[in-house]
Amino acid sequence: MLKRFSVSLEEELLEQFDDYINRHGYSNRSEAVRDLIRAKLVSEEWEQDSEVVGVVTLVYDHHQAKLQERITEAQHDYYQLITSSTHVHMDHHNCLEVTIVKGQASKVRELAERMIALRGVKSGNLTMTSTGGDLH
Repeated sequence: MLKRFSVSLEEELLEQFDDYINRHGYSNRSEAVRDLIRAKLVSEEWEQDSEVVGVVTLVYDHHQAKLQERITEAQHDYYQLITSSTHVHMDHHNCLEVTIVKGQASKVRELAERMIALRGVKSGNLTMTSTGGDLH
């Protein structure tokens, strides 16, 4: 059931919000407000160390000595968090490793930071979100 409420904003802030809505392709202000509220609630879940799901993305040169072994070792040390891992050969030198994780936010961050910090990782990123149980 939807409930209506009103919000008062300064004209300049509303113009900036409308620009945001247009740039991101929202059909109306309500959809954008709902997404912003959900994003803040998800952020609070991370801060409260709730259960999250996420993706650790790494790009690295597979010729880097023992890097693949160190990635695998880190994954084994946090095996209870790992749902899936995919390895993609991007070209002769570069690989993409995508690891899907689920668990306590602090532990997910630990694993991601450990993997991203490995010598030879060219690019790394952690994307986390809520498991969705408390979002509507």
